[in-house]
Amino acid sequence: MRLKGKVAIITGAANGMGAEEAKLFAKEGAKVVATDFNEAKLLEVEAEIKAAGGEITAIKQNVISEDEWKAVVAKTIELYGKVDILVNNAGVASPNSFANMEMDEWNAVMDINLNGCVLGMKYCIPEMKKAGGGSVINISSIGGIVGMAGSSPYTAAKGALRALSKSAAVEYGKDKIRVNSLHPGIIVTPMTAQSMEVAMPYYELHTQLPYFGQPEDIAYGVVFLASDESKFMTGAELVIDGGWTAL
Repeated sequence: MRLKGKVAIITGAANGMGAEEAKLFAKEGAKVVATDFNEAKLLEVEAEIKAAGGEITAIKQNVISEDEWKAVVAKTIELYGKVDILVNNAGVASPNSFANMEMDEWNAVMDINLNGCVLGMKYCIPEMKKAGGGSVINISSIGGIVGMAGSSPYTAAKGALRALSKSAAVEYGKDKIRVNSLHPGIIVTPMTAQSMEVAMPYYELHTQLPYFGQPEDIAYGVVFLASDESKFMTGAELVIDGGWTAL
């Protein structure tokens, strides 16, 4: 019950890391507002958590819609009275180089991977101030720390999210609001399935452990950053990458 009494909004919670985060948060006592654009899969996660005795509300959300962010936060306040934790987990992959893509594609990747997180913080941080503090966890990537060929828009967005997290940590630290970024390596999820088919030798070369990460490996790190166990940690990067960035 490391998150007992806390209210958390988790985006991208229908699959992969987001779904595991929602499940572990509920198990640890949090009241979870889980959002995703994939409503059918999100409702499956909601049903599983409720069956296990957890408290969760599922809301369909497009994270790049400012109006939908307003609605999600308003519903959270209506149901639970506050926001303690925001996990900006929603994101999309983009195995492409900026030299080979149209600007519409570039902007779409930046919108979901960066601007959706900006909107989440814009509307959750004021509620955290009212609650006397909070924790924001921005799910970035090792691509936000080191270069990754063929993923220009993705790495640009994740690198910007890393820097934004540090800036927000400085700006809101006096309000007892902590902002940290988490940087996964290769995690076995539906989003990575396609790239793993074509880049397996590259992934194996860079991952120093003899196995790839699972969604729960990230969920444990997110719970730590959300809990009071990390109360003196802000503006930091939690890297969970199987040794990729140790090279």
